[in-house]
Amino acid sequence: MFSNVIRLKDINPNPFQEIKELFELELKEVDNLISTKLSSHVDLIGKMSAHLMKTGGKRIRPLLAISSSALFDYKGKRHINLAACVELIHNATLLHDDVIDKSETRRGFKTTNSIWGNKTSILAGDYLLSRCFQMMVEDGSKEVLKLLSSVSSEIAQGEILQLQFEKQIDMVEKNYIDIITAKTSSLFGASMRIGGCINGRSSKEKEALESYGRNLGICFQITDDILDYASKEKIFGKKVGNDFKEGKLTLPIILLFQKLSGKDRSKLTELFLKKDRTEEEFEFALENLKKYKIIEDCKKRSDYFSNVASDSLNIFTNNNLAKKLQDLSKFIVNRTN
Repeated sequence: MFSNVIRLKDINPNPFQEIKELFELELKEVDNLISTKLSSHVDLIGKMSAHLMKTGGKRIRPLLAISSSALFDYKGKRHINLAACVELIHNATLLHDDVIDKSETRRGFKTTNSIWGNKTSILAGDYLLSRCFQMMVEDGSKEVLKLLSSVSSEIAQGEILQLQFEKQIDMVEKNYIDIITAKTSSLFGASMRIGGCINGRSSKEKEALESYGRNLGICFQITDDILDYASKEKIFGKKVGNDFKEGKLTLPIILLFQKLSGKDRSKLTELFLKKDRTEEEFEFALENLKKYKIIEDCKKRSDYFSNVASDSLNIFTNNNLAKKLQDLSKFIVNRTN
């Protein structure tokens, strides 16, 4: 299943940056719209919204919505509104995630829950979702409303599924894929499908767009999990080993558990039952990840989903933007942040 190998020859050195620069003006419109929609007479909401915009992020989900619209030379502004919607959904889930994970920093900034507390953060996330649904109603498309409301439900189910398997280090790989499909890749898929919806494309084309997004999202998340164990902090932009120290069961640990036996397996199990994990215990994990070549195995999984994503766009022949998106799917597995 995971035998495909990605060839990096002829791929732009950074297709993500290239696509981002291509739609720089549209992304600014999205940011401006979000700032406008999050304005409120409640002073604290204004402060939290400003903090949220300042922390930035890759903006990959709105970029996918804009790109999928541009595949068909879309003329109009609906894609800006809907790109803002997917970014609001994403940021709402991050606000809730930070409370659940008790995170104190994200993207190098203090989290809203560490500044204003958990209760305020939860309510802020709810506010983002409510504004998003208002914007979806204003768009007027039942198809889009169904798409984004369904994905919001799927994300919530993914969060609950993750909690269900919390600290279960013997979790099978399929459960992990189910979790990240719901939590991460579902919104990637919806972002891409938006372009097909607002352009009135065929079911086959919409499914191809969504397949690209979903598989790209899985690839993106697996790569994220790899980076937490195999990146240099100054490149990654966040504290390396954070997932381990927070006790998150990600693919590297799931695969490592399957390889270990005896005392080492028992030790790894005990580590993830503890409340906290030390730097020395992190080194134990790193040594065994290297010994059993776990990062290489994770990379094979990421490569596989990257290739599936790229192949999904093969139906859009002679389309330069589709080729750039295919390059992006191959670039994602080799990103360093």
